[in-house]
Amino acid sequence: MQGLWHELRLFLIALQFLTRVPIPAGIGFEPAWLHQSARHFPAVGLVVGAASAFVLWAAAHAWPAGVAVALAMLASIWITGAFHEDGLADTCDALGGAVSRERALEIMKDSRLGTYGTVGLVAVLALKGLALHGLVLRDLVAALAALPLAHAVSRAVPVLLLRTLRYAGDAEHAKAKPMAQNVGNGAAAMACVWALLACSVGAAGGWSLRALVLTLLVALAVTLAMRRWLLRRLGGYTGDTLGAAQQLAEVSMYLALLAATARGG
Repeated sequence: MQGLWHELRLFLIALQFLTRVPIPAGIGFEPAWLHQSARHFPAVGLVVGAASAFVLWAAAHAWPAGVAVALAMLASIWITGAFHEDGLADTCDALGGAVSRERALEIMKDSRLGTYGTVGLVAVLALKGLALHGLVLRDLVAALAALPLAHAVSRAVPVLLLRTLRYAGDAEHAKAKPMAQNVGNGAAAMACVWALLACSVGAAGGWSLRALVLTLLVALAVTLAMRRWLLRRLGGYTGDTLGAAQQLAEVSMYLALLAATARGG
């Protein structure tokens, strides 16, 4: 029972770290727990995706599909405080141009939004909206299931990057020092288990095994591409690049699912 309570505590810490959702007082906190909580990032994605799906379902009964999708996206952004979107914008600003590693790390610390960040953020949000709109028009139930599926699996991507890369910035000045280190094989495996459990949500929404395997392969491809890119440009990861990886994986999964529906998936 003590082990289960600790895992629940780690999940709540992950929920607090990645979202605005309040957690019960008195669960305690130690810096090492934040590091350990990474294993439950995909579980937090299930919560965020479920909330977004609920908004989509409710809004679809009152407004056109485009409005419902926009409200669902805004719901997920509000719940997370644009945590991952901020990382995406900062990463685009830092790595969009041909600058040195040192300059790129400096740009990530700058709170101002530049041209690359603006274009990258708008492009990803637009692609998300268009892909989800297409899914809603084809099958609302499948679209509802796609949200927790993509939110969960895409949050396993940063965990895998945490496992396979070193921290590229100054660990002493990192916003969350405990996250500026590798996670173990057990944490990465647990994140993958959560991702597989999220696939059961997709299956319940009518997605075929082929479509689900496709989305997992897409998420893996994004992981490998981000790892290679970050190694080449920074020599490792930063918190912002983990957020960017999540966003790119999420939108890629929506696009993959939309392509699957066009092929009868």
